[in-house]
Amino acid sequence: MARFDITILGCGSATPTLRHCASAQIVDLRDRLYMIDCGEGSQLQMRRMRIRFNRLAHIFISHLHGDHCFGLPGLIASLGMLGRKSDLFVHGPKGLEDLLRMVGGGLPFEVKLNVIDPSKHALVMEDRLLSVYSIPLKHRIPTCGYLFAEKPGEPHLVREMIDFYRIPVRLLAGIKKGDDYVTPEGDVIANSRLTHPPAPPRRYAYCSDTACCHDIVPLIEGVDCLYHEATYMEAASERARQTFHSTARQAAEIARMAHVKRLVIGHYSARYDDDDLLRKEADAVFPGAIRGYEGLVIPLG
Repeated sequence: MARFDITILGCGSATPTLRHCASAQIVDLRDRLYMIDCGEGSQLQMRRMRIRFNRLAHIFISHLHGDHCFGLPGLIASLGMLGRKSDLFVHGPKGLEDLLRMVGGGLPFEVKLNVIDPSKHALVMEDRLLSVYSIPLKHRIPTCGYLFAEKPGEPHLVREMIDFYRIPVRLLAGIKKGDDYVTPEGDVIANSRLTHPPAPPRRYAYCSDTACCHDIVPLIEGVDCLYHEATYMEAASERARQTFHSTARQAAEIARMAHVKRLVIGHYSARYDDDDLLRKEADAVFPGAIRGYEGLVIPLG
């Protein structure tokens, strides 16, 4: 199965601490990189984790709070100094263009901005590997999460059957697309005998920052992995409500309602010295909940 990994660069909230960096993640699908949020220090984290800058194609910003986007101008400037030539695509809410002006001119590549409406669930980007959709969230300013949906692959040829019937190479592309094979004698060999179904396409949902929002449940139904913010514990639920954040328990309830396969929590408040307390709170509702941390790599499938 082709590589589809999520790497957490930072999963703290508000200001960076000695324990956690500001929000940022890398989605790696078949060695093509996509970044979600770009908090302060993201490019340093990429260097520490030996993530290759030149493979970064798209950056998706959830909202314009500084802990999710203040690393963007520095990263783009560094890409310029590294001699990047290919276009960089940046997706995010209105106002992102003001942040990008901080980079200035003279870059050896073009930054192409795609302004999106965070209040709508819509297709944001599509390439040959995946489709990315916005997930409207509930926060103090316009905010959206992102759903990364891998495109279905082609069926796999059954090599033994291809060799047995001596099927010409020129016909293999059609068989992958569903054609049957007709032998020189006129016998029809069903496609189901010549191919195996492709692996199910994988999906990843990133939901931060947000108050508990049941509206997202149908949008993330059954995803292979959900990253959901868990800024506070349930004892601080009133603080979570006031600041439009979620508790670990609420994150787990969303995951359970959406029947996701895995839940990773993050975006922890600096008030907690032990992140595992939040994991335990989530685990009580959604068994197997994973504590996010810097350097965690989550393989899908």
